[in-house]
Amino acid sequence: MDQLEQYRREIDRIDGALVELFLKRMEVTGQVGAWKQANGVPVLDAARERRVIAAKTALTSDPSRRSDLAELYAAIMAISRRQQRALVQEGREDPGYDACMAAVAAARRPVTWPRVVYQGEPGAYSEEAAAGFFGEEVDSRGLPWFDHVFQAIERGEADYAVLPIENSSTGSIRQVYDLLAQYRYYIVGEYQVKVEHCLMALPGVKVEDIRTVYSHEQGLMQSEKFLDGHRDWKRMPTLDTAGSAKQVAASGDRTAAAICSRRAAALYGLDILAEGINHNALNYTRFVVVSPVMELRSGRDKISALFCLPHQSGSLHEILTIFSVQGLNLLKLESRPVPGRSWEYLFFLEFSGDLLSPGMDGVLHELSQLAGEMRILGNFQEYRQAGAAQPAGGAQ
Repeated sequence: MDQLEQYRREIDRIDGALVELFLKRMEVTGQVGAWKQANGVPVLDAARERRVIAAKTALTSDPSRRSDLAELYAAIMAISRRQQRALVQEGREDPGYDACMAAVAAARRPVTWPRVVYQGEPGAYSEEAAAGFFGEEVDSRGLPWFDHVFQAIERGEADYAVLPIENSSTGSIRQVYDLLAQYRYYIVGEYQVKVEHCLMALPGVKVEDIRTVYSHEQGLMQSEKFLDGHRDWKRMPTLDTAGSAKQVAASGDRTAAAICSRRAAALYGLDILAEGINHNALNYTRFVVVSPVMELRSGRDKISALFCLPHQSGSLHEILTIFSVQGLNLLKLESRPVPGRSWEYLFFLEFSGDLLSPGMDGVLHELSQLAGEMRILGNFQEYRQAGAAQPAGGAQ
């Protein structure tokens, strides 16, 4: 027998002892769960769990093993909570969980002939996303500001909004995240648009004639390397990319140019002077489809949520442990400051899953109990490129 095989046999022997002890521990935690059920005590005792982890990490003098022990016991206790929750039926003390279940119960079917709003002028990437998700014949209209889009839904003037939430080059669209936190609406789908910025101007204008270039701030940022080759050009941010094309077309100014899409150039009768000027060739913007009512469309496999955490050590780690133990893929984590509360943050996360799948009930309970505030923003299908399976209800 070689040395490696000896090591493996020793590991197997130790693992056997660990399994036996783990099963004994689960028997006792099951008894704890039964006691909690009989006495009306909640499953989660976060302070107790922190004390247990601190006590276990103190048992070793090896600093390099303390974090490993902390991670091990965080996982063990998360498994114990799941076992106990099967015995203790909780929910009435979890406002976030209750709100989610109420939204699921009231979920509507996708609107057949929807009215859709987006931020920007016709020809904007947002309009392209709306047409891509709902179809080219969709009844859509643009509004000047992001908050106008949410207000249109609030007034009942639209069934859905299509909003950019993230760009692969410049990151998250913070205004949209803040509005998602403010309005209690739901994400029911997503769509990606490849961003290929073009420099355009009035017919007959040449690059050397340009003195001012207009675009949304994201368009200017994403084309920064190209613009750095023309330091004498004045850069003027506008409300949206298509709006800059409309402005240049209406102005008659032969020293002005706009940065936007080919779609906008064709719509406003401008000549394209340079194509693909964004410095990242793989430049995509992810859009979300927002509804005033939750929808559970066929093919849903992604859940979006927001939560606020107590300002204490380890609170975020406790949340993340849930996904590790439950085998859920955490796809995105974004933080935004809470208005009026210094150094407190709202966290937006996306993870794989279906709200109606077995086991998700326990996940929602744990999220609701660990977070100071928890709200499910939606359950929808992750965007897939053309050729992939399409969701029901006209999406994609």
